[in-house]
Amino acid sequence: MEDTQKMAKGTIRMADVARVAQVSPMTVSNSFRNPHLVNPETRRKVLETATMLGYVPNAMAGNLASGQSKVVALLTPSIRYSSFADMIETLGNRLAAEGYHVIMTLLEGAAREVETLRAMIGRRVDGIIIAGELQDPAARDLIRQQATPLVETWHLHPGLVDLAVGFSEHDASRDAVRHLLASGRRRIGMIGLEPAGHRRLSERIKGYRTAMAEVGDAGERLVLLPADSNGYQAGSEGLRRLLTHWPDMDGIFCMTDILAVGALFECHRTGRAVPGQLAVMGYGNYDIAAEVPPGLSTVQTPGSAIGDAAAGLLLDRLQGRATAARHQQVPYQLICRHSV
Repeated sequence: MEDTQKMAKGTIRMADVARVAQVSPMTVSNSFRNPHLVNPETRRKVLETATMLGYVPNAMAGNLASGQSKVVALLTPSIRYSSFADMIETLGNRLAAEGYHVIMTLLEGAAREVETLRAMIGRRVDGIIIAGELQDPAARDLIRQQATPLVETWHLHPGLVDLAVGFSEHDASRDAVRHLLASGRRRIGMIGLEPAGHRRLSERIKGYRTAMAEVGDAGERLVLLPADSNGYQAGSEGLRRLLTHWPDMDGIFCMTDILAVGALFECHRTGRAVPGQLAVMGYGNYDIAAEVPPGLSTVQTPGSAIGDAAAGLLLDRLQGRATAARHQQVPYQLICRHSV
């Protein structure tokens, strides 16, 4: 204790932590940078000692020595939706267990992609994970010119830049509409959001039309709302518009659970029985889907599985391990409740 009192603020070194904790300097270093290499009890002792002494490792010096920053950038268009939240939490935990830290930034649309990528690469992050895909061709070209690995997530499609994890949004939507058709519905509409360059949203619309074409319907009962109107009120408004044009509609597929719940609220307000008069299918399996009466049938999107697989692909690349495939597919699932 006497030694710690003599140490001036801001002058604590790794050797000081090692001496007080009675471990080697390498153990102190690994406790911060490679925690999987250190016995958990030993690491706990080192971290407690570091906290007591006020020691913060010199990240820049470590970067120069190892060639890695131990920082991964996560770019996400939103943190409002539980599917993205599940992905972020899972990949963050997986990377933290390997000694990596995640910095997150919001990235809505293509306009700032190049600027944001340059900022992350300039800070020498070890890798970049994006919740979605790069939309700006210039951003895609920039990544191809760099050594920084990129993992795109959620929707698998031709032309991916580097690593990718996801599933087919088209097939998931098609299967959701097929579920409505299998229940005996034929006059099925869709409430969606304007894709505005988002391939994931476009694929959901295509999936709806594919399923309807299978029964000889062009899939034109479609209302697309502005991209920023994804709230319960938007679902209510979308249903009102559909019923104005197609009052005999007997089923509805909604691009998100939020839109679907808004449609359920509208049915409740107007006395329209669900699923008796109108079957409702959502997308995402948000927390509210199981709670809202009569229970929303929906598509379970694999947020946690995507986060785990994305972290795994990136770690394999960073740690020099061979991977079976650069692009990994994870399964979605239909959740059948009582709205269909």
